[in-house]
Amino acid sequence: MKRNYIARRFQLGGTGLSLDTEALSKYKDIIDLSIGDTDFTTDEAIIAAAFRDAGLGHTHYGDPKGDPELISAVCRAWEEDFGQPLSGNHVLVSASSCLGMALTMLAILDPGDEVIVFSPYFAVYRSQIELAGGVCVDVPTYADENYAIDEARLRAAITPRTKAIIFNNPANPTGMSYDRDTLSMLARIAQEYDLLIAADEIYTTYLYEGDFCPIRTLPGMAERTITLNSFSKNYLMTGWRVGVIIAEPELLAVMNRINGALVYTAPSISQRAAIQALSMRRSIREKYISEYRDRIFYAADRIEKIPYLSLVRPKGTFYLFPGIEKTGLDEKQFCEALLERAHILVTPGTPFGVSGAGHFRIACTVGIEHLKIAFDRMEKLSF
Repeated sequence: MKRNYIARRFQLGGTGLSLDTEALSKYKDIIDLSIGDTDFTTDEAIIAAAFRDAGLGHTHYGDPKGDPELISAVCRAWEEDFGQPLSGNHVLVSASSCLGMALTMLAILDPGDEVIVFSPYFAVYRSQIELAGGVCVDVPTYADENYAIDEARLRAAITPRTKAIIFNNPANPTGMSYDRDTLSMLARIAQEYDLLIAADEIYTTYLYEGDFCPIRTLPGMAERTITLNSFSKNYLMTGWRVGVIIAEPELLAVMNRINGALVYTAPSISQRAAIQALSMRRSIREKYISEYRDRIFYAADRIEKIPYLSLVRPKGTFYLFPGIEKTGLDEKQFCEALLERAHILVTPGTPFGVSGAGHFRIACTVGIEHLKIAFDRMEKLSF
């Protein structure tokens, strides 16, 4: 009985986002546009700072809540960037924002509690919700509506068991970013129904229109927002595994207890690297993130010239989410055809929720010279 229960609990399905080593080994000229891992190596100054601090003895267990210097740097950067004071007891350092979201779900959900996600969404959300005993409720957004969040659909999804809304901005996989009107609508609904917002804000520097506004900074939202930040994407530190949770101290206390049963603390060396990264945040945006902006705009321009594809132009991240309705294929068939006929590896839209059907995700994590080869190959195909 216990074994069957465990099997049911983990029948969550693969995310479809893992590295396809079989496909990569099949063709020598494959172009991999499937995984959201930045292709730049972490800046040398960040690596040097971590190396220096390792030599100074930062190789031991640290404070379970996070390196005090890093927490102070996070608070200082938040106030400088967003104008909202932040104290250290509102910050918990986690071993990645992915773990941070899992800690959030484990901390706030009782069995049967519902969490609303806006589909298409980062595929792991569903697994994290279900692992905590919760129920993932898809509220679809659609390409023909520019992936706008519809208030009526959102309200219709709320029940007495709704505990939280996960809000990803800018969004993976669609590349959308949401304006202040959308944030204000979500804030109004969260307060009306007494809901928490789990704000996944890990792509904030990959924003190509306007300035980023954290939903936590809206009136009345600080006490009901759990903000997930990460050094992985904004600072090109995916392998360092360090993120930040910003929330009310009572919530963080529960998360810290759960975290203690899992990993105890984020890697000490990674946290020292993160301190250096925060001090360089503006130069990193200028040096690296501008390159992704050029890639995403180039890729969008190329896709718009391919007759069998459709696209809502992205406003952030380094992802595109083209539609394939003109091909007559489903997303899995199309991705298989793209691999076999053009040696291009992408991700089918199915893992991203109910609105992912009929789409596939491109991660622009190769240089423009490789993107050009990929789109030249795509242009030669017909369906």
